Amino acid sequence: MNIALIGASGYVGSALLKEALARGHRVTAIVSNPAKLVVQAGLETVKADVLDGAALASRLQGHDAVVSAFSGHAQADVRGYYVQGMRAIIAAAKQARVPRLLVVGGAGSLEVAPGVQLVDTPEFPAQWKGTAEGARDALQLLRAEPELEWTMLSPAAHLEPGERTGRFRLGSDQLLVDAQGASRISLADYAVVMIDELERPAHARRRFTVAY
Repeated sequence: MNIALIGASGYVGSALLKEALARGHRVTAIVSNPAKLVVQAGLETVKADVLDGAALASRLQGHDAVVSAFSGHAQADVRGYYVQGMRAIIAAAKQARVPRLLVVGGAGSLEVAPGVQLVDTPEFPAQWKGTAEGARDALQLLRAEPELEWTMLSPAAHLEPGERTGRFRLGSDQLLVDAQGASRISLADYAVVMIDELERPAHARRRFTVAY
């Protein structure tokens, strides 16, 4: 497939890029700093500002899908920047007539009890709250989107470097935990699930989650 990957040099984006290229997909990496990426077969790197909607739409044209690993965690107004960026990405994907949009979500909007989301619990780390709230807002934007075929994949509570096992569990809107009460997934396995969804769509217009 011919994929546009937004944020391909980031923490999650770099894992998605590696998995997509390993499976033989052609990837257009849309990044703010192309120098961060190594030239390799199957990869085209372009510089673009996500908030420049017209320019972004032109970059997205002709692709089979857009995968967004956009994150605003380095910004002062994390939540506001995240939402602004996602609005721009949704609009650009529609303008470019790209059939599908797959989005890296957050764990914060997953339920830990009926009606209680992880981000709203006292134990949720303060430094990640803005990002989590932005991701939750982005999910609401997608759910209100009447035209675009979207999917959001929320990771486990702990998304960390680790091996590619190919063994994991999928869920919907509830946080998945193991027998010890831990909720985690490796970056490599998260990427496996996202590219699986890209190749074999099973969660159109839905959010789902993955954990061990």
